[in-house]
Amino acid sequence: MPYKTRFIPKNPSKYVGDPNKIICRSLWERKFCKYLDENKSILRWGSEELRVPYECPIKKKVCMYYPDFLFEAKEENKISTYMVEIKPKKQTKPPENPKRKSYSQDMMTYMINNSKWKSANNFCEKNGWTFKILTEKDLHI
Repeated sequence: MPYKTRFIPKNPSKYVGDPNKIICRSLWERKFCKYLDENKSILRWGSEELRVPYECPIKKKVCMYYPDFLFEAKEENKISTYMVEIKPKKQTKPPENPKRKSYSQDMMTYMINNSKWKSANNFCEKNGWTFKILTEKDLHI
């Protein structure tokens, strides 16, 4: 069964959406929720509160992508907006071993993720935001 817990923020007024319905789908997401909630430079944040259309390469139709996080941060004298996806590093690049049993599934996952991230990046560029993919390395895990 996949990991799934609720996150209760210490600063619910910073959360965009219902702070009683924050779901973490990994310990990495939970760690990032805590960072967003407790960091004083983060003004507002949300988790899976925004949807971005993308062309699914497997289904060959437009589907909806819900990025893990969207937040505003005060940096020097400006406010910047970031869209963040948290993924294992191995899912951010094409699978390497075609002889592995899971290769086909891993390749489909990579193709779908890549399509989502391309749409997210375009969405962010149009809005003057920054799109980032964070892995366990970025989260120091």
